[in-house]
Amino acid sequence: MKQKTHSGTKKRFKQTGSGKLMMSKACKNHLLSSKSKRQKKYGQQGIEVPSSRKKTIARLLNISQ
Repeated sequence: MKQKTHSGTKKRFKQTGSGKLMMSKACKNHLLSSKSKRQKKYGQQGIEVPSSRKKTIARLLNISQ
């Protein structure tokens, strides 16, 4: 039987063209009026998944790392 991709994981993590796993930062979806411009600016860019979690996330996305 074919293994399915974890649908919650594919919404939260993306793989770049170079093979990096990227995730978005927290605290940037609501209550933005009370946050500083700096917080909102640095919340826009994604960050690379920590090396301790790469294997688990790759398995949920059915990709080889």
